[in-house]
Amino acid sequence: MTPTPEIPAPTIGFLLNDAARLLRKRFEQNGKDLGLTRAQWQVLAVLQRSEGIQQSGLAELLEIEPITLARILDRLETAKLVERRPHPTDRRIKQLYLLPDALPLIAQLREIGEMTRAEALMGVDEADRERLAAILTVMRSNLVKACNLGCRQKAVSHG
Repeated sequence: MTPTPEIPAPTIGFLLNDAARLLRKRFEQNGKDLGLTRAQWQVLAVLQRSEGIQQSGLAELLEIEPITLARILDRLETAKLVERRPHPTDRRIKQLYLLPDALPLIAQLREIGEMTRAEALMGVDEADRERLAAILTVMRSNLVKACNLGCRQKAVSHG
């Protein structure tokens, strides 16, 4: 009989990615009656914190292609949730704003988010939740620094 190779435990990267995937999936299930795609609610959520942003800046924040964002914004504009306004000094630039009908929808999305997080964290006590948030914050900060350093090193080597 041949020995079975030991299956390694999942890595932290795998667990984080899988948990994030399942959070998104569950959020979509919880919010399916709102009639928005995940991409649309992400645009609304980010836009609420960044009203007046240009399309290119929003695409960068969301890490999506500008043409993809343009299509999403077209649909949100048709639904009367978002408005493109001309920039005060450069008419080539359009700034993005939420319309009043978007605000109750965003409030519902936030409630769904809270409900989804509660489902995900069921059985995890408050101290562990705080510790998890602290650890993830440090990991995020470390990775932002590493990514920024990597970008600078790449620019220097190509410069």
